[in-house]
Amino acid sequence: MHLLFICSRNRKRSLTAETLFHQVDGHQARSAGTERNARIKVTAGMLGWADKIFCMEEKHLRRLQEKYPDIIAGKEVICLHIPDEYEYMDENLQEILQSIISEYLKKFEKRG
Repeated sequence: MHLLFICSRNRKRSLTAETLFHQVDGHQARSAGTERNARIKVTAGMLGWADKIFCMEEKHLRRLQEKYPDIIAGKEVICLHIPDEYEYMDENLQEILQSIISEYLKKFEKRG
């Protein structure tokens, strides 16, 4: 499964998620940001590649819906509601991501 993690600048939250979940159980993970100054900026190609898209906040989801409505239509896009208050690989952030994402992945695998 191709997992795409989105935050604002792709320096902390989404990059941590990519690091944690890439090559876990055969999944491929990438991350990107929605801001102009993002380390890696989200593109239509990335969204097309992704099987599941995880946004850290509602504002990221809204930006995707505004800029790429046709591409994300029919895709599973999940808002994680994780605020921008963590550093890259922060232990608390890792625990939150492991807990939430693992539950989603279990649900996805059950559905097939």
